[in-house]
Amino acid sequence: MAVEEGIDDYTQDGTVDLKGNPVRRSKRGGWTACSFVVVYEIFERMAYYGISSNLVLYLTRKLHQGTVKSANNVTNWVGTIWMTPILGAYVADAHLGRYWTFVIASAVYISGMSLLTLSVSVHGLKPPPCHQANVDDCKKASTLQLAVFFGALYTLAVGTGGTKPNISTIGADQFDDFHHREKAQKLSFFNWWMFSIFFGTLFANTVLVYIQDNVGWALGYGLPTLGLVISVLIFLAGTPFYRHRVPAGSPFTRMATVIVAAIRKWKVPLPGDPKELYELDLEEYAKKGKFRIDSTPTLRFLSKAAVKTGPTDPWMLCSVTQVEETKQMLRMIPVLVATFVPSTMIAQIHTLFVKQGTTLDRHLGSFKIPPASLAGFVTISMLISVVLYDRFFVPIMKKWTKNPRGITLLQRMGIGLVLHIIIMITASLIERHRLSVAREHGLVENGGQLPLTIFILLPQFVLMGTADAFLEVAKIEFFYDQAPESMKSLGTSYSTTSLGIGNFLSSFLLSTVADITKKHGHEGWILNNLNKSHLDYYYAFFAILNFLNFIFFLVVIKFYVYKAEVSDSLHALTEELKVMRLKASNQEESRA
Repeated sequence: MAVEEGIDDYTQDGTVDLKGNPVRRSKRGGWTACSFVVVYEIFERMAYYGISSNLVLYLTRKLHQGTVKSANNVTNWVGTIWMTPILGAYVADAHLGRYWTFVIASAVYISGMSLLTLSVSVHGLKPPPCHQANVDDCKKASTLQLAVFFGALYTLAVGTGGTKPNISTIGADQFDDFHHREKAQKLSFFNWWMFSIFFGTLFANTVLVYIQDNVGWALGYGLPTLGLVISVLIFLAGTPFYRHRVPAGSPFTRMATVIVAAIRKWKVPLPGDPKELYELDLEEYAKKGKFRIDSTPTLRFLSKAAVKTGPTDPWMLCSVTQVEETKQMLRMIPVLVATFVPSTMIAQIHTLFVKQGTTLDRHLGSFKIPPASLAGFVTISMLISVVLYDRFFVPIMKKWTKNPRGITLLQRMGIGLVLHIIIMITASLIERHRLSVAREHGLVENGGQLPLTIFILLPQFVLMGTADAFLEVAKIEFFYDQAPESMKSLGTSYSTTSLGIGNFLSSFLLSTVADITKKHGHEGWILNNLNKSHLDYYYAFFAILNFLNFIFFLVVIKFYVYKAEVSDSLHALTEELKVMRLKASNQEESRA
């Protein structure tokens, strides 16, 4: 009995320690290990948002860049931040594993943060102060100054590429999907994970932003740098408690072999019975702590990669499970595309929304509110919305739909998309009111501050947080949940890729609209002087774009097929193994 309990104590999902030895459930993983990961994320989000939240104002006030240039520099950098996780996921899955990729990337991240703090602290690394209303009249930053500042920003971006896709999956790896209790705990982990992001983000958007605006940029950037160092040390302290997954090879290579094999056999007919396709023995999957995936009728062309034609070269013959893994990743791409436009809306929070705030009255008694701190209301709104969603919305919807999540992940994302349409309509109407006040008080030409409280912008920030509670939370869970077990890091990087492309799309749209609307002698929609600009038209354009994107999303989800539940697949695998072993036992008995 004791031996059986000892065997049962070992994880069944293939996780090991750093030396490659099997791990006991009682010694490693679970909430003990996850506590280090969650605390790390609080400090890391504080560091990242401590830089990104107020970056547009640093570029404007200290490096003397105009509206379009400063906003585009922010979105290009943030876009890179969210795109580099694809590279980090590849290195982790194919070569170093998640732990060592994370550790090395953390050293790069800290180097970038340290150099950035240095660039805002040393007087010779920034242009002289300028108090002109029009930044075009100020002395521009030199090539060296820009090289140091942006070099630090993009070094930091490379570092986050290795940390971002791996830290959440390291946390999820601490729970065994083959163990009923731990599988349930994994769902709870994602809730705490989101809470850690909320907490770190809120601190950055309030305390750090205030320090940057009122005390100094050196301290405002120095504190998140120190926080990042502390967070990495906390993560390293948890090393003896972590479970690790052995690198399973590049997901890109596995997907490429399926596509190439299918193309090379495009003339070969598919057999009528899917069981005639090539597949590994169940024992092979069981030994590796993985499960087999049955052939599905979607994307049938790729199934040709598993048709037996003689050659067993991996670029000519792939298992059904490998084909289905590739199908799962490809099936998610249309959903991924549908998230690009709302990600572009999110990019406005730390760019144009903040720039709008600089034109308004920011006084609350004797206290002066930093424009970027309104982003804190996005976080607060998101936190409240998530709690209300879990406590009230899900239980009510569960009674109607019988779905344990209340509604499907794609339905939750759809609600978020509708909210984005409402957000941009609201933002357009608020901006229209702001411009009318500027005209009434003769503040259009001089770009002066309006006698209008900054809190008129609150609805667009609060609604953005509510939309995030639906769309962003569902997006992270959807891409993780729907990705094959061996491609979880790549699945996680889908959600970050969405934000990356959304930011690049924001840069493209801002530059394009600014250029087009200046043609034929017109003033243009987006100028350095926001009181002369027409952001109301720009936001209305975004509302139309969101509506068209929602129509596209409805078409996509109509044809999307969810992958089978892991628990169902495991149950089927276990039962099939029992049947095979029983048959083998009977055959041996009959021979005897």
